[in-house]
Amino acid sequence: MRLGPDIARVAALMGDPARANMLSALMGGQALTAGELAREAGITPQTASAHLARLEDGGLLIRRVQGRHNYFALAGADVAETLEQLIAVAERAGHARARPGPKDPALRRARVCYDHLAGELGVAMLDGLVAAGRIADADGSLVLTGEGRAFAREFGIALPEGGRRPLCRACLDWSERRSHLAGALGAGLMARIQDLGWARREPGGRVIRFSAPGLAAFESAFGVRASRGWAG
Repeated sequence: MRLGPDIARVAALMGDPARANMLSALMGGQALTAGELAREAGITPQTASAHLARLEDGGLLIRRVQGRHNYFALAGADVAETLEQLIAVAERAGHARARPGPKDPALRRARVCYDHLAGELGVAMLDGLVAAGRIADADGSLVLTGEGRAFAREFGIALPEGGRRPLCRACLDWSERRSHLAGALGAGLMARIQDLGWARREPGGRVIRFSAPGLAAFESAFGVRASRGWAG
């Protein structure tokens, strides 16, 4: 008997097409009902309930009860980041399930990955932070520098002290095949960008839309030179 984490069980839970569709639907960080997840997966509510029970028992989902309704969400940012990297592998290897839809270009430009910014703008933001000396990149291991801490305070982010979640973490972006910024800092930056009104999330989806003034402010704050097509 081999000791250590059982990755085969996690892979099996994620590998079923219906469960993969339900997990992907939750990558935006929102909680959905069993009925909503059944529609996302194209299965009956009864079948969805069985799948959700397995995902919950396997530690990939958590259940939140509000009144008579049960809502399901990913168990943590690490689940979303694992899914993002699996999608990146599938994209690189050419394992596409369907032709790109009309929202695909928008998802590639800017989207939420659980609670942080992903896509072209997410990668560009991390590049800008590294170029400005605010984050040090040591072979993919990200460290917030003193300049970065000062920037975070000035930007209006309260950095957490301690906790299980890393402050900075590189998350492989499936569309760019490079890293964007995850971790507590990535989540704080995404929340602050929305609080400032620079960007908004499309209802019911993962696409992040920047206004023209918001994109200009984003460029200035992070040293990004973005295409004007990214605003909308």
